[in-house]
Amino acid sequence: MACILVIEDNLTNLELMRTVIQGFGHVPILARDGVEGIEMAIRERPHLILIDMLMPEMNGDEVLRRLKLNPDLHATPMVAVTALAMVGDREKVMSAGFDGYISKPISPRKLMDEINGYLRPEIRSVAMSPGSQEAPKPT
Repeated sequence: MACILVIEDNLTNLELMRTVIQGFGHVPILARDGVEGIEMAIRERPHLILIDMLMPEMNGDEVLRRLKLNPDLHATPMVAVTALAMVGDREKVMSAGFDGYISKPISPRKLMDEINGYLRPEIRSVAMSPGSQEAPKPT
């Protein structure tokens, strides 16, 4: 079981990610903006941090920059979650220092497959192993 911090200002996306993460046996930690997300990351020390790129006041790049300055979080995988899907956007995100990139719209199965790729094997969701059933539908 992993603790996964989701920093997302869109309530629909936040709820979808919470439902999927929880449905696969992980613990979601939710933050609605960058400031709250940084505070929660420092306090909770999650196994993985998912960061929305387009948030008001503090965008995903700034959240990443601040989190990477913290020696306790520097090695924590941080993944951009974004609707930016133009040619070169993935490369831009990765060159900013993110460990990965998940594009919106989010599908439950794809989200868990991506999340599992960033988690240590012993805390991955076994429900998403090859040949597993479809991800639970968000409620």
